Amino acid sequence: MEITEKTVSTNRKAYADFDILEKYEAGIQLTGSEVKSVRDGKVNLKDAYALVKQEEAWLHHCHISPYDFANQLNHDPTRSRKLLLHKREIHRLMGKVKEKGLTIVPLRVYFKGKHIKVEIALAKGKKIWGKREEKRKKAVDKEVRSAIKYRK
Repeated sequence: MEITEKTVSTNRKAYADFDILEKYEAGIQLTGSEVKSVRDGKVNLKDAYALVKQEEAWLHHCHISPYDFANQLNHDPTRSRKLLLHKREIHRLMGKVKEKGLTIVPLRVYFKGKHIKVEIALAKGKKIWGKREEKRKKAVDKEVRSAIKYRK
């Protein structure tokens, strides 16, 4: 039996602002109305980040819109949500963040079978000059590809 993955939301800005070093797959602890909103695709990871506190991983500032039909049982859209990881993964993340000054960034939210997963990454922030350099490299590569294309 093949397990299908369906991406609900991606954090495109993470790839522009950070160098991605390692990726991890984590489960996420949600309430019923949050699950229904995620199924509707109402997730925003733009300003989200993860922290490790007291041997638990938490996702902060991930905006999951309130579910329309949940009325008074609705949830706070930007509350902190617990990430479900193995202890050894949490200890590894804690060590890397403290030692090297790295950060944990969510890359995407997706369904794996019937479970909701979050792909998080250990990342290092890019400097402004690094972003400019990357743009220059992309422009040069594009010119080279178009020159080769027209020669053929």
